Parts: sequence; C-alpha cells; structure tokens
Amino acid sequence: MLINQTPRCFALVPCAGSGQRAGPGGPKQYREVAGRTVVGWTLAALQRVARIEATLVVLSPQDQAFERLVPGFEGERGWVARCGGETRAETVAQGLRELMARGAQPHDWVLVHDAARCLLRPEWVDRLIDACCDDEVGGLLALPLADTLKQSVAAQEGMRVQSTVARDGKWAAQTPQMFRLGLLQPALAHAGAEVTDESGAVEALGHAPRLVEGVLENFKLTWPQDFDLAQRLLQDRRP
Repeated sequence: MLINQTPRCFALVPCAGSGQRAGPGGPKQYREVAGRTVVGWTLAALQRVARIEATLVVLSPQDQAFERLVPGFEGERGWVARCGGETRAETVAQGLRELMARGAQPHDWVLVHDAARCLLRPEWVDRLIDACCDDEVGGLLALPLADTLKQSVAAQEGMRVQSTVARDGKWAAQTPQMFRLGLLQPALAHAGAEVTDESGAVEALGHAPRLVEGVLENFKLTWPQDFDLAQRLLQDRRP
C-alpha cells in the first residue's frame, strides 16, 4: 500500500452521547437550533474547512436517526461510522481505528471536535491548523479564564465556597483538539476510558500540547439555557 507522505487533516466528531444534562428532548446533538440540528451546524462548519480531507462522525451502534436528521452529509468528505462507545474516549478511540481502516496514516492529523460546539467557524479551525501543523505535539483551541474561580464544598443547606482558586495561567479547553493519529491513539489507550479530552490523554504521556487562543462563542451546549443563547447567536449570523 502506498503511504501518503504529506500529512493530511481529518476531523473526527464523537456523536454517541445521550446529552442528559441538556434536559428533555432527546440527545442534544439532534435538538433543533435556528432551523438545523446542533450536529448539523457543527458538520457544516467543518465541511467548509478546505484543508480537512474528510470528517468522520462516530455514532452509537443503536443510532437510527442521523441520516434522517442530518440529510446530505455523507459523501466524499462526509463519513459515518456506528462504532461509538460508552465514553467519549472510547468513541474517539474507535473513530481513530475507523480512520485508519479508511486509509489515514499515523502521521496524519486528527482534529477532534465536540458535536455540541455548533457555533464553530471555519476560520477558527484554520487558525488552529496554522498554529499546529509544524508543531511536534499538536494543540487545542482554549480560552484564558477571566472569571474568579471558587472551590466549593457541600453543606447541609447547599453548596458553599471553600476557597478562591487563583486563575493565573488557567485556560478553559475547547475543541477542535489537533493531534497526529500515531500519537493520539496510544495516548488514549494509556489514559483509559475516563479521560475527558484528547489533550489530557496526550499530557498523560508527558507531552505539552500547544494552547491556541479561541473565542467565547465556541462554547459547548450543555445546559438548557445554552440552547436559547445558541439560537440567538446563529440567527444573528444569517444574511
């Protein structure tokens, strides 16, 4: 088999979760926001990034809704695999195996992006690729923390402040997170199924991923009120 010597970029979108924190209404990736499903917005943005060779969506094996709710995605640059696991890490690991089965090489880049970060803009992805394409490790979009942080403690009447945490040097991780397939695959295997993001897995191997400043608008839809905010922001983008 011929090996492509020029590193390519693939996007991987784990989309096998149930989204229980988002409230009633089914998996949050299939909730409608501004006339389109959450994951539909996400995939549309990734497909407008010219340097992404293909985007792989990793679904639960039981998912029977994707093609109906996100019509027209599959094609030369839109791939679907129903091999997701119980955790994000398992789903991403299975997606990496699927990418290799489809011809991706260890030196190729994989940009893992949350399905629920549906306000993604192509120019943010391009900025990440520009910053990391020559980096030895890779990196992620992240946002320096501006708010004062509080450590909480449970009390009889609810939660109380235990202490104030210094925010200097602290960043909120976002996605995409961009690493070479040949690094990310063993990193996830080493870190285990409970690791919460790809950067954490790579850090556990002793590497220091690059932080690329993102924007506040690239938030993850998690709580019910997040959907109202995303609705307003996406409506404002329309011509």
